[in-house]
Amino acid sequence: MEDKLKIKISIADRVYPLTVDPSQEEGLRKAAKNIDNLLKQFEQNYAVRDKQDLLAMCALQFASKVEQTSIDNEYVSVEVEDRLIKLNQLLQKHLDS
Repeated sequence: MEDKLKIKISIADRVYPLTVDPSQEEGLRKAAKNIDNLLKQFEQNYAVRDKQDLLAMCALQFASKVEQTSIDNEYVSVEVEDRLIKLNQLLQKHLDS
């Protein structure tokens, strides 16, 4: 069993101590960096200075990306399934003749 790591993640000028699996560390650090980068973009592009509002905007941005990816994947799955059904029908037709 792997030992847990104690790390500190900084988001919006606040430090959060976490205990994580070593396999999670890189992902958490990248996620925190992405949040901070997006916060800076929002600060520069909008007249919002309240960190909580900026964090809410970041949460909405990331959540919408996750939802859109899920929707896109569902559409692709349906399209792939339809193509496989048509291919199967063509193969069956060829085998029957």
